[in-house]
Amino acid sequence: MSVTLRDIARLSGVNISTVSRALTGSYGVRRQTREKVLAVAERLRYRPNRVARGLATGRSHTFGLIISDIRNPFFAEVARGVEDTASAAGYDIVLCNSDLDPAKQMRYVRSLLEKRVDGLLMNSVAGLTRHQQEELAGSGVPVVLLNVPPGARTFSTVSADNFQGGFRAGRYLIELGHRTIAHLTGPRQHGNLTERARGFLKAAQSSDKQVAPTVIHGQHTFQGAYEMTRKLLARHSKVTAIFAANDAMAFGAIRAIVEAGLSIPEDLSLIGFDNVELSSIIRPPLTTIHQPKYEMGQAAAEILLRLAGRRQGQVPEHRMLGVDLVERQSCRAV
Repeated sequence: MSVTLRDIARLSGVNISTVSRALTGSYGVRRQTREKVLAVAERLRYRPNRVARGLATGRSHTFGLIISDIRNPFFAEVARGVEDTASAAGYDIVLCNSDLDPAKQMRYVRSLLEKRVDGLLMNSVAGLTRHQQEELAGSGVPVVLLNVPPGARTFSTVSADNFQGGFRAGRYLIELGHRTIAHLTGPRQHGNLTERARGFLKAAQSSDKQVAPTVIHGQHTFQGAYEMTRKLLARHSKVTAIFAANDAMAFGAIRAIVEAGLSIPEDLSLIGFDNVELSSIIRPPLTTIHQPKYEMGQAAAEILLRLAGRRQGQVPEHRMLGVDLVERQSCRAV
């Protein structure tokens, strides 16, 4: 049977309220009494019931983190930033994987709210409908979005400068002499990926060279990019460079390129986005756009901690972090 405050009070010779104050470090308890209560609690191996405490205080000291694809190593670094920051403040993290499914995403949202989490951080799979936004806003729980779809300014957001990242990737390939360039990306109106595509197209449009960009939409996963690249190579033989919307997609493109008997960068240049750890290990090492993944998770958790501390007057916060081009060996001049 679990040890209760009543058990500790009986063996300590004090009342239950004194035990509660002693265990939580509250004022009004003499040092000798506090030490006695703590010693009894340790001897009985007492573990506080955080669910019961949460019901009493209205705080669970738990955040929900909903990611869209647990297979993508980008989210491992984001989650580490969230967890480290939250843990240092005494908060736990409940991790959920939506599998790029908007319906599953909302099921997790409702489940986490039922568990009385103090905040939600999610990489929204798609643009939130008006009904979904109203549901989240009406929950009274602070929300931080990592994917920033149109009209999401109601909630706090943390993102990298996706437009600038797409622009730098496109300009880099153009400066290397590439003129027929393909961009592999996710579904339309995705938010972050839409901004990367917009930046890429801006680089092509603002160039004084005759650039022929092609944007291909599909699933923004390893398998999705693999299938897109196979079709691309079969239909557009003049393409000399590919910009993948994330590194996981770049890895899928590599598989298709190798299976087609082509070499990187001799036959095709390839650039990714994220700069996950694996991108520096593969052969050839992947040129990519770096976004500060750990720092993004850290910033999101910091915002949740501040907003969770004040139930009233929650004003959304918006942070955009800078990006950098990491030049390796998967691109060459033509």
